[in-house]
Amino acid sequence: MKQKPNIRELTLQKGLSYPSDEELIMLILGRGQKGIPVQILAEKIIQTLKTSELPDLVENLSKIKGVGKSRALAVAAALELGRRKTRHLKALITRPTDIIPFIKHYSIEEKEHFICITLSGAHEIIQIHVTSIGTINRTLVHPREIFSMAIKENAAAIIVCHNHPSGKIEPSAEDIKSTEILYEASRLLGISLLDHIIIGGDSYYSFSEHNMMPDVAE
Repeated sequence: MKQKPNIRELTLQKGLSYPSDEELIMLILGRGQKGIPVQILAEKIIQTLKTSELPDLVENLSKIKGVGKSRALAVAAALELGRRKTRHLKALITRPTDIIPFIKHYSIEEKEHFICITLSGAHEIIQIHVTSIGTINRTLVHPREIFSMAIKENAAAIIVCHNHPSGKIEPSAEDIKSTEILYEASRLLGISLLDHIIIGGDSYYSFSEHNMMPDVAE
């Protein structure tokens, strides 16, 4: 008799949206403990998640028989990672400083990362994408990579950003030229380019704040 596929196999086949909450916990745990099936542990963890405040989460999870500190920390870490990866969704962007908390971690990267933030008509964040990663001091950006994502997500506007590993945030001639190219593409496609932000160290440079966007400069 052919054995039915387990949740690991089904998830690999159908994607991470397939498992239930309990089954996601089962994937994190991997296995149960002696006399305690992984399904039972997952059910107890889900119940604890529903009744625990974040500061007490690891301690409360650790009290579940068969979980312990290491597994409790693994579950809490997975939740925190998910929170960090999705906290930007639908955040309203009204000025350059609104976007900085979601991209400032790229300022410590040793290579240039070019980032595209897609926005809805209400200027809420749809998604944040790394479109290219450059060398130690240079990245290449092409409108095709930038706007293909914006079109796919039905974005009304975008903000682009990149880091300067040197920590100096003043735009280079290449930065200015790439902004002009992206702006021309945005006009043709009807997707507004609202800003180009450079981050480095603890500082940032906003083209729009400095009246450097092509629509202002024209």
